[in-house]
Amino acid sequence: MRLLVSAAIKLKPFLLLLASPTYLRTNTNTNRTVSFRNGSALLLQTRNLGFSRRRASSSTMAETTAVQVKEKIDLTDTERKIFDTLLNTLHHFDLNTELRVAGGWVRDKLLGKECYDIDIALDNMLGRKFADKVTKYLSDTGGKPPAGFGIIPSNPDQSKHLETARMMLFELWIDFVNLRCEDYNENSRIPTMKFGTAEEDAYRRDLTINSLFYNINTNSVEDLTGRGIEDLKSGKIVTPLPPKATFLDDPLRVLRAIRFGSRFVFILDEELKKAATSDEVKTALAAKISRERVGTEIDLMITGNQPVKAMTYICDLTLFWIVFNLPPKCEPAVSEGCDRLSVAYLDAAWKLIQLIGCSPFNDEQRRLSLYAALFIPFRMTTYKDNKGKEIPIVNYIFRDSLKRKASDAETVINIHRALKKFLSLIPSLVSADKEVSGIDWADELVDVPAPSKLRVLTGLLLREIKDFWRVALLISTLLYPTDVDCTQDILSKNFQLDKRRDLFTEVENAIIKLGLEKVWDVKPLVNGKEIMNVLQLKSGGPLVREWQQKLLAWQLAHPSGTAEECFDWMKETHQKRIKRE
Repeated sequence: MRLLVSAAIKLKPFLLLLASPTYLRTNTNTNRTVSFRNGSALLLQTRNLGFSRRRASSSTMAETTAVQVKEKIDLTDTERKIFDTLLNTLHHFDLNTELRVAGGWVRDKLLGKECYDIDIALDNMLGRKFADKVTKYLSDTGGKPPAGFGIIPSNPDQSKHLETARMMLFELWIDFVNLRCEDYNENSRIPTMKFGTAEEDAYRRDLTINSLFYNINTNSVEDLTGRGIEDLKSGKIVTPLPPKATFLDDPLRVLRAIRFGSRFVFILDEELKKAATSDEVKTALAAKISRERVGTEIDLMITGNQPVKAMTYICDLTLFWIVFNLPPKCEPAVSEGCDRLSVAYLDAAWKLIQLIGCSPFNDEQRRLSLYAALFIPFRMTTYKDNKGKEIPIVNYIFRDSLKRKASDAETVINIHRALKKFLSLIPSLVSADKEVSGIDWADELVDVPAPSKLRVLTGLLLREIKDFWRVALLISTLLYPTDVDCTQDILSKNFQLDKRRDLFTEVENAIIKLGLEKVWDVKPLVNGKEIMNVLQLKSGGPLVREWQQKLLAWQLAHPSGTAEECFDWMKETHQKRIKRE
């Protein structure tokens, strides 16, 4: 099938004779700034060979929303300088090369959005060679040399087929790569890469809205699939070639389709959805794509403007357990429907953040709060590593399934561990008398005066989770009160989020009123060496750590206390303990 599509493009002169004049007239844009470069004829070629893109049904079209698409691309001053430098390089070395900006930059500029991701596609030269020419041109003409330069090697085993040259021009990173054509043999899914035409390259793109080119030489937009502009205007996510073949070529495209569909609130094509749910595509996604690339796509969804929509798509397309892969044995076993519950918690957290307002959370706190909400159903689930040690399943998801940094896993696990303590403190923090009772983890604070216990316990908890205490509070409000099973409320979205917003605000204000907002920055009044002197110890150990905790509790109970007072209290308490023993 792939060879036939390639052959169709190569037989272009013959196939153009088959094109209907009426069809061409009705599908050609006459605006001078947008050139379709025979895109309509190419669309007809694929139809004649049996690869027609099925038009959307009336029900699907009814769901789409018209999108405002600009008629021309307006360049910024920086973009103009970059493109002029590239064109001057061509003239300086008398190169017969066409330069095209590919993909996302073209799409975003037509949507009126700024984009700083410029990928240059070359029709007859490797990216590395042209980047060298640009460097040489700048040197020959006394221009400022590139601030940075590098080569990203190809990795066919992970569907990264082309070597990419990268350099910084006018404080923007620019990627250079050749236009590609792929030849497959029967025994391998890894193609042989060679130079291709712009048409061949466009049809090998992941989505029609990403297959558009901006030709720098002619200052025009090229829609070589004949569908890019149309699908951009109608808000549809469609693949240039049949979606199953497109996804099997590079299974990561399934996640990219989901990400762009959610980001722009576009409708996924029905044929695309059918292909994404096929066992063959899911198997390829699990086996062929590195976990780093999967994790990067998921992170882009979570930090995007529609994280819930993205995760809902992943659920609907039965990809949740492919993406968030779990180890073979979990305790307790993950229940059926847990994926839906995870997305429902994410939805509740996302909406609650909107109600509260984004100001209490920075970008990292917002990102990890959404992960923490998504993984709420797994917070009690563990697995055993090779040494038989019980590890939270969330650790496995972050570090093995998504290959995210270890600190992400640690932070989310700490948030989950803090939930029980936070939930036990909420009734006291919102009550009028602030009395603490029935808290099983507060027994060790026998020397703390009753009126100070709430401040001490809250302070100790906040010192454990530091800057993420508001995130832990946010997640706690989703689980409060603890004596009610909120699963059905979550799934039915009957969750009274306005009341949970009020609860969040009330607890937050109580913590601020206690003077604990940055309590982890408070330095101990008595250091470890002084503790060892009082205890007459030659080295540290559990006893020193125990006293550090006691002294910290005293300090939280006496926010105006001095180092001398703290030191005296320790010596007095230690003497009493010796006499009792």
